[in-house]
Amino acid sequence: MATCLTDTFFPDTARAVVRLLERLGCTVEFPPAQTCCGQMHYNTGYRRQATTLARHTARTFADYDAVVAPSGSCAGMVRDLYPGLHRSTVRVAGRTYELSEFLVDVLGVEDVGAYFPHRVTYHPTCHSLRMLGVGEKPLRLLRAVRGLELVELPAARSCCGFGGTFALKNADTSTAMLADKMRNVLDTGARVLTAGDNSCLMHIGGGLTRLNTGVRTLHLAEILASTEEEPWVATP
Repeated sequence: MATCLTDTFFPDTARAVVRLLERLGCTVEFPPAQTCCGQMHYNTGYRRQATTLARHTARTFADYDAVVAPSGSCAGMVRDLYPGLHRSTVRVAGRTYELSEFLVDVLGVEDVGAYFPHRVTYHPTCHSLRMLGVGEKPLRLLRAVRGLELVELPAARSCCGFGGTFALKNADTSTAMLADKMRNVLDTGARVLTAGDNSCLMHIGGGLTRLNTGVRTLHLAEILASTEEEPWVATP
């Protein structure tokens, strides 16, 4: 389940998920009928429209053993909120995983054979932390990456200020939260900021780019998919 944001703006993340899972022995399919999970509609109060999208998603992924999303936000929507919208979604909700928890909890791996010789800091996104409870799983995966120097992000558990439509409806508050997050990122001296949600990376990355900081944002999947044979190369 690529998620609409990743499919539209960050297709390299979706490709990285496929490469990574296939390298680990999974058979991966991308159902072309998939659409938005409905979280934006649900959070904005459009419950009927969110229910329509939830039922469509449940039908689209009905025949798969597992549904893996490179997003704690969208995985949390499916797993935690879908069952309250319609009973037809219960089965798909029970088989949906955020990427890091699928790797650690279902496949039982932490060392995925990745190689990424860069200084990296990790931002734990709100939904992955508070809704899914992925905890240390992304960090355990990052610590097993050869060549990677992982540095702790100060106040890591604080929100970056994106929150989907929150950033639009409460722009001043969102911008202030983003400034705090960027300051903490820069304090680490990291070259790359990673996270499990492209929505947060888009928000933080936009700020870092506008300030010409030289810090790149990169989804966790793209780091884990990087190897000596297929390295990630920073764009100048």
